[in-house]
Amino acid sequence: MISNIAYTLHLLFAVLWVGGMAFALYAVRPSLAVLEPAQRMAVMGGVHRRFFLVVWHAMPIVLLTGWWLLFGHYGGFRGAGWHVHLMHMTGIIMGAVYIAIFAGPWKQMRAALAANDIAGAAAANDKVRQLVLVNLLLGLVTVGVAGWGRLG
Repeated sequence: MISNIAYTLHLLFAVLWVGGMAFALYAVRPSLAVLEPAQRMAVMGGVHRRFFLVVWHAMPIVLLTGWWLLFGHYGGFRGAGWHVHLMHMTGIIMGAVYIAIFAGPWKQMRAALAANDIAGAAAANDKVRQLVLVNLLLGLVTVGVAGWGRLG
């Protein structure tokens, strides 16, 4: 029962995290091209603030439920298949990339927006976009590995 709850939470919050990145990159960002740069950066600042708050909750839940499943269900690395090992690695990398985004370009973007430095905010936002793209690709690989490994 507890493993089922952990697995369900793991899936739900992984979908929220990975799907949110895809939505931000491929729906929100291109749609904002019609706005002036100052408006676009203000909206992107709000989008990032809200989404990063979601990820601050989703990331630990995904990692903690993954570790619960790894050690509670599979009995540790020895009992886990190759797909669990790969998901573990990509999950840790994704968490590190997210922290790098939050502590680096997102912090720079917030400071630039507070100083009304639109060019600085745009440059920082582009770094955020690049790192979110890296995390999205890692997330999609992780989802693919999960599906492939689950059925053999």
